Amino acid sequence: MKVSYKWLEQYVDLSGITASELAEKMTRGGIEIDIVESRNKGVSGVVVGYVKEKQKHPDADKLNVCKVDVGTGEDLQIVCGAPNVDAGQHVPVAVIGAKLPGDFKIKRAKLRGVESQGMICSAKELGMNDKLLSKEQQEGILVLPSTLELGTPIEQVLGLDDEVLELDLTPNRSDALSMLGVAYETSALTGREVKLPQVQIADTTEQASEYVNVTIDNKELCSHYSARYIKGVNVAPSPLWLQNSLIAAGIRPINNIVDVTNYVMLEYGQPLHAFDADKIPGGRIVVRSAARGEVLVTLDDQERKLEEHMLVIADEKAPIALAGVMGGASTEVTSSTVNIILESACFAGGTVRKTSRELGLRSESSLRFEKEVDPGRVIPALNRAAALISELGEGLVLEGIVEQVVKEIKPRHISVSLEKINRVLGTSLSGLEVKAIMNRLGFDFETNENEQYVVEVPTRRGDITLDVDVIEEIARIYGYDNIPTTPIYGEVIPGALTKPQSIRRELRKRLSDSGMLEVISYSFTSPKHTTLFPDLVPNPHAVKLLMPMSEERSVLRTNLIAQLIDIATYNRNRKNESLALFEIGSVFHTNESELTKLPEEKHRFAALLTGQRIEAGWLSKAVAYDFYDAKGIVETITAALGLGEHISYEAAQPSQFHPGRTAAIVLNDNDEKQIIGYVGQLHPELQRQSDLEDTFVVELELAPLYELASSEIVYKALPRYPAITRDIAVVVEADVQVGNMVAAIKEAAGELLESVQVFDVFTGERLGAGKKSVAISLVYRHKERTLTDEEVTELHDTVVKSLEQSFAAELRK
Repeated sequence: MKVSYKWLEQYVDLSGITASELAEKMTRGGIEIDIVESRNKGVSGVVVGYVKEKQKHPDADKLNVCKVDVGTGEDLQIVCGAPNVDAGQHVPVAVIGAKLPGDFKIKRAKLRGVESQGMICSAKELGMNDKLLSKEQQEGILVLPSTLELGTPIEQVLGLDDEVLELDLTPNRSDALSMLGVAYETSALTGREVKLPQVQIADTTEQASEYVNVTIDNKELCSHYSARYIKGVNVAPSPLWLQNSLIAAGIRPINNIVDVTNYVMLEYGQPLHAFDADKIPGGRIVVRSAARGEVLVTLDDQERKLEEHMLVIADEKAPIALAGVMGGASTEVTSSTVNIILESACFAGGTVRKTSRELGLRSESSLRFEKEVDPGRVIPALNRAAALISELGEGLVLEGIVEQVVKEIKPRHISVSLEKINRVLGTSLSGLEVKAIMNRLGFDFETNENEQYVVEVPTRRGDITLDVDVIEEIARIYGYDNIPTTPIYGEVIPGALTKPQSIRRELRKRLSDSGMLEVISYSFTSPKHTTLFPDLVPNPHAVKLLMPMSEERSVLRTNLIAQLIDIATYNRNRKNESLALFEIGSVFHTNESELTKLPEEKHRFAALLTGQRIEAGWLSKAVAYDFYDAKGIVETITAALGLGEHISYEAAQPSQFHPGRTAAIVLNDNDEKQIIGYVGQLHPELQRQSDLEDTFVVELELAPLYELASSEIVYKALPRYPAITRDIAVVVEADVQVGNMVAAIKEAAGELLESVQVFDVFTGERLGAGKKSVAISLVYRHKERTLTDEEVTELHDTVVKSLEQSFAAELRK
């Protein structure tokens, strides 16, 4: 709903309150204002002028030289290329020094040798929306009414000195789909009185019932239908004030009759429709359901096939309008229309909504009926529109309203006590304060014998049905910011992340900061994906969905790597070949072939690396991802959780992994070992099927890490005594695992060994077939004293002997 600030000022005194301040009050009161937009897009210095003369430009066929009076006493010479400019017109003139939208400044200029002292403007050049203008106003200059005073700023003439508040309404606040509804809301928030429009209709002795007859056949879908008859109307363009109001609300002006119905719809929230009375035989109107096979050509010249559940307005033979949605072309008001039947009714919102959606025909009228209009405004809106048509269209409004009322709607009465108001809100409002708020809301009330307020809710507020609704209204007007903060129940415990939540958040941050991209894939996958990587999930059974969206999303996933591969393939097919992806998500496991209980949900981490870690450049060569990059991801995770010393790696050959470039990730907790995942390269055959180059993946279970992780930071004193370093290089069989050698060194060296690091692995013909050389650096240190060379040499010899005995190692010379 777009609300013109200047239009709203007609109903509520807004002096001292700017549009932005009003928007803030309304937002705090529960109706959110999306934006406050100025209608002036940058116009200044443009005034009303009068074209006194027009002559052809001597050197240009499409240009005219005009003499224009702008009320300063001195005529201006302006060169204009608009085809519709002519002598005798009132037009908007941008004088020297004026500004137009886009910071376009008007300067003295010469066009084809003729001096031009300004510019005659079109509507578009003034920043007006083309879609809200007639075809004539879209082409050429804007021609203004001849009654305007010369020199009047164009902002005042076209309503550009206005601001528009755009309301973001919730479905329950349909009362604010009208200017009067917004006025009542403004009155409640500001404490200022609402001024309703004064309606006066000239007396006449001729009765409308002689020309109109109304019958409601479908009484379930129409509770009230009323009509007035207006004779001798003059269909013409609307006055500027009316056009400006409609344009501010986003509605295109058409003619004075149609514009009045739209104006009153915006003003009262009650949709109206005007029929050409001479096109309705006998003035007979029937509200009924459509018959099978009926069609209706609506005002947009589209033929609509009607269904039997649709409610229509019909004459004696055929439909002439879709109730609450759009009128029919057969009874359209045109320039030749003389007599009018003006309709105001109350249709069921459900039928209007269903009809509108089925036909793809959404209108301002249907929008309001869908949300249920105020039944109390059917007659006031009808009288208001009739009075305006009489005034602007010079018509004679016949005596009486022709109507049929199926169900009379009365105001709802709701009882609520002061004690409950304060108990629910946590306030200590006095009876006087509550009564003042009720008066600001425009709610009549009285106090019964039980000291309860019996509130009469106006029909415009159909959303208020319970005592808590009344309490909410009191809270809104009192001000949410004024309600004291109190515990909902008992002691309030501050919220916090659980340990697993904190860990997942920290891992996402660490990995994202390192340059990896997080992906979020479906928990649903295809059955073929659940057969991949069976070693990650021993004996899994895929959990089937009862109503899958497709075969590709028909089961719950049992691993994360399969979908990371799909994502990598998708990106590679689009020339995005270097990827570092990770996902933290749930997988679903069950050991039952037929599901009799909920599957087990487990949190897992997965990562995928493919392509180049470093792209080729003029200073460096390309470096591809390898196994150690993937292993580095695991070390990043375990280091962040303080578990680096608890993780080890063992050679493994799980299915769909490369048999020689894969390791099991082992979690060591005291004397217990648990394989929690795998890191390695995809099997070459799977890479080929997925159209990928060398691709490295990680997947591990997070639950064991949750249990063992600690957020405590352990500090160690800096060493006080020097260390002694010894390096050894031993030749062993090629199949000996270096990790086992490191473990043996640690066991043999004991507490004096501070660190051990493998710094080289070498193979070659000089070593012999099936042999490799492993170079290891050992650092020895005592915490309490300086070690002697003799002590270290003795301990180092023990390490060497351990390697010789356990692995048949030979010192390399």
